[in-house]
Amino acid sequence: MPKKKNEMEEMKGTCPHCSGKHKDRDDKEKRDLMNRLKRIEGQVRGVEGMLEDDAYCTDILVQVSAITSALNSFNKVLLANHMKSCVADNIRQGNDEIIDELVVTLQKLMK
Repeated sequence: MPKKKNEMEEMKGTCPHCSGKHKDRDDKEKRDLMNRLKRIEGQVRGVEGMLEDDAYCTDILVQVSAITSALNSFNKVLLANHMKSCVADNIRQGNDEIIDELVVTLQKLMK
């Protein structure tokens, strides 16, 4: 995953998994999502440290489970925001194709 904004800009349009669409988020939403990701990043670094310190397997598994839960929570918040803004706005503008996009997204999330 690129760390620099320039690297992200270079990847735009080249990532086969990205839609190329853009979403302007308000500062509060962006701050909340970034804080969640930073906590998750810290948890991952903690697991890395546990592994380096030869921590017991089940202790690591419990921490990985916590990371999975945190990522699921992040997805729930992001999905709710998406439905309240992007999906609702598109429907109001008469773009019902957004429903198909949402269905495909939900199918990917529910694998």
